Amino acid sequence: MAHDHAHAHGHSHGHAHDHSHDHSPIEGSSEKKLLLAFVLTLVMLVVEAGGGLVSGSLALLADAGHMLVDALALLLAFLGARFAARPADAQRTYGYGRIEVLAGFVNALTQFALVAFIIYEAVQRLFHPEPILSGIMFVVALVGLVANVVVLRTLHGHDPDDVNIAGASLHVLGDLLGSVAAVLAALAVYFMGWLWADPALSILVSLLILRSAWSLVRRSGHILLEGTPDGVHLDEVTKVLHECDPAILDIHHVHVWQMTAGSRMATLHAELAPGADQARVLTAIKTTLSERWQVGHATVQFDPGECPDELEGCGQDGGRHSH
Repeated sequence: MAHDHAHAHGHSHGHAHDHSHDHSPIEGSSEKKLLLAFVLTLVMLVVEAGGGLVSGSLALLADAGHMLVDALALLLAFLGARFAARPADAQRTYGYGRIEVLAGFVNALTQFALVAFIIYEAVQRLFHPEPILSGIMFVVALVGLVANVVVLRTLHGHDPDDVNIAGASLHVLGDLLGSVAAVLAALAVYFMGWLWADPALSILVSLLILRSAWSLVRRSGHILLEGTPDGVHLDEVTKVLHECDPAILDIHHVHVWQMTAGSRMATLHAELAPGADQARVLTAIKTTLSERWQVGHATVQFDPGECPDELEGCGQDGGRHSH
């Protein structure tokens, strides 16, 4: 639905959006996946911690420590998905969807602390090797590997923009790599007597986790800073919108950002020719934004000639882009 609000300062805002933000089908599915992943991870945490203590394997203890952080991360992700489904209110007019992004950001940060701990312990073991019961280590690591595959498949298929599920999946992937390392280390200790394989493979897995964690921090941080979504270039947006209706004389002050997974928003100013049909132009702009860049919520301000924001000295967000 489109409508115009006339204002005393001589321009109008065209709005066409829906504040309902219905999350129920997606969030409900996410909640179930995350809850199941949390329970399975919690069970394997106990199994690997016990196995690590009995066998003396750092790889198993490191993986158990990783699973402890992961269990908390999955719980945080579950709560994030639950709160994100809450409807908008007077204080949170866009709803609580950003909690999912915040949860993903925090989950990624915890990985840095975990990696630092594992590397520190591994270095100590490299200089001071300790005996390992490779048989127990192998069995426990193999069970953990199977459990992590099940959990990862449970979380598979999420929206690529859902950094909350992505954060949870990153933790589980770290667990999976940790289990693989523990299996390989157990085999190396049993057949070759290489006690150093246990801490060495723990360090390798930690470095792989670190790379993925940094990627997630950048993605979620970019969303929290309201950065332009991937695949959206403001110069291209400005040019295409300028050409979407002959009555548009100028497009400027264009902003496109992402609230949460699959929720893109935009604001912009448009200068129209005298007597232009604002409803028609508004529909053209919103249709173009939706079909080409998946923007579901757009606010368009129509300027009567010179942009009032520039006259008031507020035009610090990109200026005008005439074509």
